[in-house]
Amino acid sequence: KIKKMKNTEINGQYSRIEKSTKFIGDIHSEADFRIDGSLEGTIKTRGKVIVGTEGKLNGVIECETADVEGEIKGSLKVNSILSLKSTSKIEGEVVIGKLIVESGASFNAKCSMKVEEDHQIKPLTKLSKTHEKTA
Repeated sequence: KIKKMKNTEINGQYSRIEKSTKFIGDIHSEADFRIDGSLEGTIKTRGKVIVGTEGKLNGVIECETADVEGEIKGSLKVNSILSLKSTSKIEGEVVIGKLIVESGASFNAKCSMKVEEDHQIKPLTKLSKTHEKTA
């Protein structure tokens, strides 16, 4: 019997750039990715990106979710949740679904949130019954 794995469960581990590694170029991955070293370039994944405390990225990240403890200079496009830990340093442009920022994080970026079409606020046309106004 073969169990079908989610794209984040490949071998049960993250693809990763180790602390002693500097990578220059573009990465495309279907699985989660962890950066503990240095990356200059682009990383695109359908999974999660984790930037460890000593991780540094100069370039572009496009992913589903991201947890950042290290440094990012450039552009982030996170479809769901971007979580910035207290040690994180962000500079650049960020487009996110939701943002979580811990105290101590450095966030110097132009930030915009994606609008979910299913959750837009709809105007009220009229109230169903009359309400009494009180002061």
